[in-house]
Amino acid sequence: MIDKIAIGSDHAGYDMKQAVIQHLEGKGIEVKDYGTYSADSVDYPDYAHQVAEAIEKGEFSLAIVLCGSANGVCMTVNKHNAVRGAIAWQRELAELARQHNNANVLCLPARFIDEDTMVDCVDGFLAAEFEGGRHSRRVDKISCA
Repeated sequence: MIDKIAIGSDHAGYDMKQAVIQHLEGKGIEVKDYGTYSADSVDYPDYAHQVAEAIEKGEFSLAIVLCGSANGVCMTVNKHNAVRGAIAWQRELAELARQHNNANVLCLPARFIDEDTMVDCVDGFLAAEFEGGRHSRRVDKISCA
């Protein structure tokens, strides 16, 4: 069971991020919010890098980032060593990202999913576990470092 998680978003993901935080805290999960803290326009890398750095440092084992399409935050977090961000817009994708790719950052497209779908993705991501086995060999080949 995950007891703490990092989260961050840009302005497009701000409202959905607030809903994610409320959902997670309702499940007793401690959430560290790396911003942004309003719907005012900002640059998504500023927040995605902070979340990825927290994963790199071992402060968190899992994180969630959000932006309009999830592409920008996903590209950003994946620049960091030992960070494997995956975009999901349905539960099965979130689960498979953990099960097969050992993803540790869920990237959500705030402009393309509703709150119920978001909750389903988050719950699937948190409930899934890396299956290892043949997937380990593949995951070991992801990093360039």
